[in-house]
Amino acid sequence: MRAPTLSTAALAAALVLGQPVLAVAEDDPSTTVTFVVTSGALSLSVPASADLGSGAPGTSIGSAIGPCSVVDDRALASASWTVTASETDFVNGVSTIPATDSDYTVGVVTTTGTITVTTTDVTLSGAPQVVLTGSAGVGDNTASWDPTVTVHAPASAVSGLYTGTLTQSVA
Repeated sequence: MRAPTLSTAALAAALVLGQPVLAVAEDDPSTTVTFVVTSGALSLSVPASADLGSGAPGTSIGSAIGPCSVVDDRALASASWTVTASETDFVNGVSTIPATDSDYTVGVVTTTGTITVTTTDVTLSGAPQVVLTGSAGVGDNTASWDPTVTVHAPASAVSGLYTGTLTQSVA
């Protein structure tokens, strides 16, 4: 004669229902668990050099200069930062094209984390001007963009290689 068998489901239910309930008594010991979220720095990376191309006197010469990015690893509850840009005059021997004959166009900004970014396209000068503002940040965040610098070469420009220095900073 065959012995009665329990189905797998019935067996599982019997095992679960048969388990004692674990209770926490008032005198059971407890452990306080702690940890530290570390913070880093606010930094900016920019290309070391950029070639805008060439053009005739009286034309605009411009190009994207390459990727720029802000990395905010300060892990703040309310983060904000500002990127500024300034330009020296463009010099070719004794010939000069003023920095104010150039523009900085931010373009598309890509972010990670929680940060609201506002952009401002500017006519460059020797004085730093705000081009990006990060606000309402929470924790770590980044912003990346590839700005275009355009020089409006005056009709009186002398031919040759002109060099200037674009300085960008974050604070």
